[in-house]
This record gives sequence, C-alpha cells and structure tokens, in this order.
Amino acid sequence: MREISSSQSCLCVLLWIFSGKVELHGKVLEVEHSVPKRQRSCKLQIRNIPPHMQWEVLDGMLAQYGAVQSCEQVNTDTETAVVNVRYATKDQARLAMEKLNGSMMENSTLKVSYIPDETATPEGPPAGGRRGFNARGPPRSGSPGLGARPKVQSDIPLRMLVPTQFVGAIIGKEGATIRNITKQTHSKIDIHRKENAGAAEKPITIHSTPDGCSNACKTIMDIMQKEALDTKFTEEIPLKILAHNSFVGRLIGKEGRNLKKIEQETGTKITISPLQDLTLYNPERTITVKGSIEACAKAEEEVMKKIRESYESDMAAMNLQSNLIPGLNLNALGLFPTTAPGMGPSMSSITPPGAHGGSSSFGQGHPESETVHLFIPALAVGAIIGKQGQHIKQLSHFAGASIKIAPAEGMDAKQRMVIIVGPPEAQFKAQCRIFGKLKEENFFGPKEEVKLEAHIKVPAFAAGRVIGKGGKTVNELQNLTCAEVVVPRDQTPDENDQVIVKISGHFFACQLAQRKIQEILAQVRRQQQQQQQQQLKPTSGPQAPMPRRK
Repeated sequence: MREISSSQSCLCVLLWIFSGKVELHGKVLEVEHSVPKRQRSCKLQIRNIPPHMQWEVLDGMLAQYGAVQSCEQVNTDTETAVVNVRYATKDQARLAMEKLNGSMMENSTLKVSYIPDETATPEGPPAGGRRGFNARGPPRSGSPGLGARPKVQSDIPLRMLVPTQFVGAIIGKEGATIRNITKQTHSKIDIHRKENAGAAEKPITIHSTPDGCSNACKTIMDIMQKEALDTKFTEEIPLKILAHNSFVGRLIGKEGRNLKKIEQETGTKITISPLQDLTLYNPERTITVKGSIEACAKAEEEVMKKIRESYESDMAAMNLQSNLIPGLNLNALGLFPTTAPGMGPSMSSITPPGAHGGSSSFGQGHPESETVHLFIPALAVGAIIGKQGQHIKQLSHFAGASIKIAPAEGMDAKQRMVIIVGPPEAQFKAQCRIFGKLKEENFFGPKEEVKLEAHIKVPAFAAGRVIGKGGKTVNELQNLTCAEVVVPRDQTPDENDQVIVKISGHFFACQLAQRKIQEILAQVRRQQQQQQQQQLKPTSGPQAPMPRRK
C-alpha cells in the first residue's frame, strides 16, 4: 500500500472502497475489514436505513441470512435509521455483511460494519498502547468543570417536544439556564438539537425520579411562557409528551376512561397523535396537553404515572413469559420499546431472568410443536396476508411458524381463523406480531386493547385436569392470567379424541394462559409415560423383596 501512496488519507479512502482482494497494476491487494478477524462477532451495525421502513420488512430482510437474536434501534442524529443486529452465529453475520453492505434499499445505500467483540484479544500492539506512546494513567470520567452527573433512577424518562424557537432560551447563555435546571431538579436533560434538521419542534429527554422529571418539565414550560411574552409570541404553547406506542392504549383506557379522568381532574384537554404517524424510526405517539401551566404540570404527573405503571407491568409479564418459555428471546420481537432517540436503556436490551441467547433452543432437546387457532376480524385478513402474501410470508419466516388463514365459514362471517403451528417461542412471536398488526391497522380503536380469542385442542381425558375439581384450576388460571378460559361442557371429541379450550384476552393474558395449559398437558403426558413404563416392567419370575422402611 505504501507504493501506491504515502498519504494516510488516500490509504483510508482505498480501505473504504476495497473489500477483500483487489487487483491493481497486476498485483493483488488484500484489504482487511477495519475490525480484526479475532474481534469480529455475531453483531453488526446497519446504517442508512430509510426512516419510514416498517419493522416487518426489515425483519424479513435480516432473517434471509440466519437466525436474528436481537435487533435494536440506535439513537443517532442522522435522518436515516441505524440498527444493531445480533445473529446466532458468526457465519450468519458474515453472510449478512457480504450481502447487505452496499446494497440499495429504496434509493438508500446500506452501510454495514462489525461491532467488535470486546472480550476477544485484539490483534496488534500490546496493551501498553501504540509503539512510541505511553498510557496516560487511568481513564477520566465525566467532563472537566461539570462535576459528577447526578444519580438518576433507572426508569422511563420524560420525553417532551418543544418549539425550536424556544430551545435557545431553555439552554441559556453558554448553557447557564439548562445547567441551573439540571442542578435544581437533580436530573439529566438532553436537548436533541441535531434531530430533524429544520423541524418546527425538537425533542427533550429528562432522566430523573418522577418528581425530578415533573419539576424540570414545569420549569421548562415556565421558561417557554416567559420567552413567548418577551418575543410577543401569541400562539398557545401546549405541553407535548412523547410516549412509546405500546403504552398508549393503557393510558387511554377502556372507552377512553383513563384519559377522561385525567382531563377532568386537571382541567386540561388531551389529544393523542394517530397511529399512522408511526414509522420504524418513530415508535412514539405525541400526547398534547392544553391548559394553564399548573394544569399541564398536574396532567404530566398523571400521564407519566400511567406510562410508568404500564412499563412495570410489561417488565413483570416479560419475566413471567421468559420463565415459562426457557430460552425465549424477547429482543427480536419488537414488542417492547427499543432505544428510541434519547431514550435510556431499552427493555429489549435487558436480559430477563430465565432468558438465554439463541432462538432455536429451549434448554434441553427440541420443544414440541403446538397448534393454536387465533380468531381475527374478517376485515383484517388482507392486512395479515399483505400484498401478494408478502406480510404473512415474512411473519412465518420471522416467527419460525406455519401460519395459514382458514376459509371463511360463511358469507357473513365476522371472524376468520388463523392456524399457527410451531413451538412455544414461534407461537409467542407470531401471535405478538398479529396482535400488533391489528392495532397498527386500526382494527381496534385507539381507546381499546386488542383482545382476541384463541383455541387450543387438548385430549378429552385431560380436559378435566384443565378444569380442576369444582372448576378450581380454571378459576385459578383466570385469576392468574387475566384471560377468560372456557372448556365448553358437553363437547363431542373430534376424530383425534380432542376437545377445544377457548382463551380470550389481550396478548400477555392469552400467552400466559396458553403456557399454563401446556404445562398441565405436559404433566399429564409425563404421568401417562410413567404408567406405561410401569406396565411394561416384567412381572413374572422371582423378585427381590422390597426393603422395609424404618
């Protein structure tokens, strides 16, 4: 490379352009990736993704090259989206790197690079640093002059949208105002000025305790109000809160009751942006609160209280699911908030108890395949199938399940049956995405949870075990899972001597009920096997007497 040019910048350009072996002036040049071989992991970063791309499309594209264990969005200041992807093996990551790097996607050229494995021993100079340079002591933390950052609670941060013209006033001369707010409210505040260049509004992320977030929010609203008076800005300045879409349904409540209650108690008017505004790069809805500063501040407390409750509930449910399905990989589901711009650690980056890496193994041996019949609105069939069947194909590939839609039972049928066949994790993934798709496509209004009915078949002789003595087991199931579980009486078993158990509820309720019923069936199967083994034991001939217990 030195014969070509002694210029370091030219060398960098050549390294960027060439990949692998390149012939130049009759000589073969071999150019290594910037990440040494030993440090190349199963993890890739993919940049330059079109911001409006849907998760299903991205999942389908990534799954072509292997089993995706996680796919998390990265906070950047770019117009396009960036994701970190982890494959099950290094070979799968290498294949994805070769195929995707430089490929075109909706007029955008994808750029893919390895995320180094920090645990591997890097090739090259010894730990003492580059030749001729000595280490300068221990690494420094924080920034000079700012002191230690305040300790903040690991919680959902408060995200606000503020008009761009007020950002300067919030920061203050040489950052004095924002430093003051940070100090007084014991919070960490990030103003994302570079996001959405030219946009009329900029996001602000506040990390603190709930009280700290509320105090910082009120102070920022006061500053904007004062600046509006000083600049003769006559338009109303509402409070705008950003919240991940997965929490909004519970904030609104059944028939809008939760939201109406907050409005009545605080004297505010609250509206929420439509689902159609959501994209891969923007998983958040905008909650607009109108009223006096005092009223808006009270509404913020109540809104964030509901969102934090939803977060904690989902975390608890996630841990339950992980324990019920050993090895369940929740990272790749897109069910929980990913790291949205300015967000703290995402739920999907947390490894819950009982969750282990790997999307194909569930502890020992291969899990048994299950069949679930999920009933969806008849009008939603087109959305689930997608154009030329693309959505259902991608969904099957992503989940690792067979997904088919049964023919309509009549011309006026209001529901259609989706037949899902696959092991527990595949069921979880497929059903999760179907629930999500129905919400996205507005088949369930913004003021209601997605609730569906699922049917699973159980051997007729095991139905009594699901019901329990005097209905005890089924009642406990309903109390534990919050799902409605019904084993219809007087069913005629089918040709396989099976009967139907009906489960109705929201996604987590349905999943938990399905897992618990499968646990009961597994227990019944184990007992049957033990009985069969006992019967197969030889009974003829002299047998050694059993020792008496003392």
